[in-house]
Amino acid sequence: MKVTITKQCMGDRNCNDLCPEVFEYDEDQLKSTIKIDDIPKHLEEIVRRAADECGADAIIIEE
Repeated sequence: MKVTITKQCMGDRNCNDLCPEVFEYDEDQLKSTIKIDDIPKHLEEIVRRAADECGADAIIIEE
């Protein structure tokens, strides 16, 4: 699984709170970014949850 964040990110940091192993907040860009390219299996479910809960629908998952 791979994940990206679009320009629509509102920077509410919910994904960062849910899964800090994958998401981090960029203070300069005022949006979340991805820390790793390939999501480990044990984090896939929480990344899916972060995408589902994203108010801006800015998290894109590629299986």
